[in-house]
Amino acid sequence: MGTVLTAAYALLFYGATAVLVCGLALRLWQYARTPAPLKIPTTPAPTTRAGVAARLLRETVLFESLFKANKWIWLFGWVFHAALLFVLLRHVRYFVQPVGELIAAIQPLGIYGGFAMIAALGGLWARRIFVPRIRYISAPSDHLMLALLIGIGLTGLGMRYVARTDIVALKSFFLGLMAFDWQPIPPDPVLLVHLALVAALMIVFPYSKLLHGPGLFFSPTRNQADDPRERRHVADWARGLEAGRPKAG
Repeated sequence: MGTVLTAAYALLFYGATAVLVCGLALRLWQYARTPAPLKIPTTPAPTTRAGVAARLLRETVLFESLFKANKWIWLFGWVFHAALLFVLLRHVRYFVQPVGELIAAIQPLGIYGGFAMIAALGGLWARRIFVPRIRYISAPSDHLMLALLIGIGLTGLGMRYVARTDIVALKSFFLGLMAFDWQPIPPDPVLLVHLALVAALMIVFPYSKLLHGPGLFFSPTRNQADDPRERRHVADWARGLEAGRPKAG
């Protein structure tokens, strides 16, 4: 039974990783090839490329436009993403040996991040349920995605405070996956549910609204400078037409 369980989860994570990497690469390739025929930066916008880079940095780290639009949504969204960062950094210890000093020092912050992540997700979910205009535009997939993320957080904290698992054996399992040397996975129910939910998230990520993170860098409203008078904007697909057009006069 243990061998079958280990093989099943090993194949699950190999498959989920392949879907995540290939799906993400395909989406980014599609984004990069999508033409931007118009100059449509959201104003007020920077007029230089350095300014555009600074704007993207503020959007990525501080969620600047969301802060200006709605402070409550910004609070829940920013807390969730910041907490998720600490949670992900905490999990690096399962994939490296030896564990670096920075990752070791960040372990307590990862625990606090788990609680903060669930609280922020609860706030974002409540918004979709109780705010009429948001409830109207919310699809079932929006609720399922929030439920999936909360389920991952709850089962992760459950392994620490309710049903502890053998983290040494768990680390051996993941190190073995990367070396193609399968090691037995702990057969703890909470752990198995947690890992299944993580694999599900990896599979749906390239095809869900969660792709807004990398998609931000390909958005013409954010990555274009407000310089239509200084530089003529021509889409890549139209450059050949421009080159072949006879000049006036």
